[in-house]
Amino acid sequence: MNLELSDEQTAARQLAADFVDREITPHAARWDREESVDRAIVGRLGALGFLGLTIPEQYGGSAGDHLTYCLILEELGRGDSAVRGIVSVSLGLVAKSIHYFGTEEQKQTWLTRLVAGEALGCFALTEPGTGSDAAQLRTRAVRDGSDWILSGTKMFITNGTWAEVALVFARTGGEGHRGISAFLVPTDSPGFTAREIHGKLGLRGQATAELVLDGVRVPDSARLHAEGKGFTVAMAALAKGRMSVAAGCVGLAKACLDAAVGYATQRQQFGKPIAAHQLVQELLADIALDVDAARLLVWRVADLIDRGEDFAVASSQAKLFASEAAVRAADRAVQVFGGYGYIDEFPVGKYLRDAKVMTLYEGTSQIQKLLIGRALTGVAAF
Repeated sequence: MNLELSDEQTAARQLAADFVDREITPHAARWDREESVDRAIVGRLGALGFLGLTIPEQYGGSAGDHLTYCLILEELGRGDSAVRGIVSVSLGLVAKSIHYFGTEEQKQTWLTRLVAGEALGCFALTEPGTGSDAAQLRTRAVRDGSDWILSGTKMFITNGTWAEVALVFARTGGEGHRGISAFLVPTDSPGFTAREIHGKLGLRGQATAELVLDGVRVPDSARLHAEGKGFTVAMAALAKGRMSVAAGCVGLAKACLDAAVGYATQRQQFGKPIAAHQLVQELLADIALDVDAARLLVWRVADLIDRGEDFAVASSQAKLFASEAAVRAADRAVQVFGGYGYIDEFPVGKYLRDAKVMTLYEGTSQIQKLLIGRALTGVAAF
């Protein structure tokens, strides 16, 4: 794996860093308090090409490699994990799935709009009764001539109230993963409703929703990939999506490090900056180590994808380590700030709240361990 960035990759990271410092960081605390990111940010992300990374230019994408994608996701995660999530889901889970599995008609219909920021996508897999055990989902799609009629409820769906298209996974056959198909459902379809979920611990500015499909009719041309292959679509998307989450976690942990170092070198106790105390330096060193280790794990996944090699286990390892590292980094940053870390005048409390969900969505830390364990032993424990 080449650890030296190209001039193009360095420039892309700097573009993202400047955008974050100008357009995101100054507003992140307010968005968190108001529980709403400014939706105008979507168009700005699209204009910079951040919603079209790795998508071919023929569909309006900005192309590029997966390491560049991770560099930009890290910077967005440093600014606000809620904004990073917009890109991870609409591009990473939805647009990339359409590009990989979609028909030319589906690509022409949705990809150009998604990468331009003219539309957003949401990934409707999780249900009230099925999270980690997604193969047991209950939403159904029933044939009606050349159409499908979808009914069911989805839960904790990022971009759910903002999206113009939902990638919905529904049961079209028997039990288990072989009976699931995927559909591209316009969110303005009759019978489709979205209700935003408020009162979240973290990612409060992100549009997270419950979706209800009550007899939503779509043509068979809306089906993504073959009938019964929806679970394949979902797992392929999540394998790369875990890299996206991990890259954002690196950025979040880096934000914790920057805040903690800045505060520790200014705050005076016992007649000197608290950075001069050994145990404070230990906290800073631990955060720095986690940042670098997590980043290297993320870069390994990107390198494997770009070389066309198997990356699924490496992606689980990166997501597991980086998400837990982000929680550790935020917790240590709060400790450095002391009592001031417990109020929202400073950002580290928000970082801790945002970090926790990274260990839960797109596969909990426990699920990642089971995936890694299955790869090591050949034995499935779930």
